[in-house]
Amino acid sequence: MSKVVVIGTGTMGAGIAGGFLAYGTDTVILGRTQAKAEACFDAIKACANSINAEWPQLGGQLLAGSISEWSDWTDTDLVIETVSERLDLKKAIFAELDQRVPSHIPIGSNSSGFPISDIAEDLVTANRMLNTHYFMPAHIVPLVEIVLGKKTNPEIASQVCAFYRIHDKKPVLVKKDIPGFLANRIQHALMREALSLVQEGIATPEDIDTAVRYSFGFRYAAVGPMTQKEISGWEGMTLAAELIYPSLSNITNPPTCVTDLVKSGKTGIAKGAGFRSWSLEEAAVVKKNYEERLKAAFAVLKVAPDQD
Repeated sequence: MSKVVVIGTGTMGAGIAGGFLAYGTDTVILGRTQAKAEACFDAIKACANSINAEWPQLGGQLLAGSISEWSDWTDTDLVIETVSERLDLKKAIFAELDQRVPSHIPIGSNSSGFPISDIAEDLVTANRMLNTHYFMPAHIVPLVEIVLGKKTNPEIASQVCAFYRIHDKKPVLVKKDIPGFLANRIQHALMREALSLVQEGIATPEDIDTAVRYSFGFRYAAVGPMTQKEISGWEGMTLAAELIYPSLSNITNPPTCVTDLVKSGKTGIAKGAGFRSWSLEEAAVVKKNYEERLKAAFAVLKVAPDQD
């Protein structure tokens, strides 16, 4: 039996907790108060249900507590922090955990922006601290980035990767905590080019979505970009790169086509508008379709599964 402690009661915390509960792992959710932690039980169970409706038969317990008072670290395999993206808050929590959590238990941060080297700076047990970065929705998207800080023990990171694999996640080991880690660097390279194409009037956001979804994006559910080029051959890629690379965007700030939207409050579906307007009905349909397609893609990833 495994046990995981998740700190934070937001969307990410609930998704991460649900992902472990679905596999029969004892799961503890900690909030500012025990009542706040208990308030997200329904969301956690819903996430677990969407992965494995039979999880109640596996015997995993769902427990709640307050961050400041929890003290039962018995048999805990992993602690994961998922609080708001504020460095001061994360550093304060990790400073407490440094003292309160037995030193053999790995402690991860789900931060997408702050490197663990900064969060765990000067802490005595920084060797067992690392980034454990999920992608939304956390209970469905398989990837977890395990990022080493300057003081992280690589053996502990490898053990955490193995722990995730038995919970049907796909961990990747990032050996240096560079900005954006691994997946976000690749994602932002794509977004820089996509936004530049919109800025220059070369393509619409809708056509960019179509181009990605129905070409290389479609293929990437089957194999990643490196293996895809192993299949198709690197010679064609290198010849094309010689022509394309010099014309790719190398801007160092987001273009005005998107910054103007943000300044005007048009930040996407949640605000009713981004590059386009969204009615409540359209937003609900898009979100529903998005999750259903992610689940279908997850099923595709299980076809002829890779050997870890």
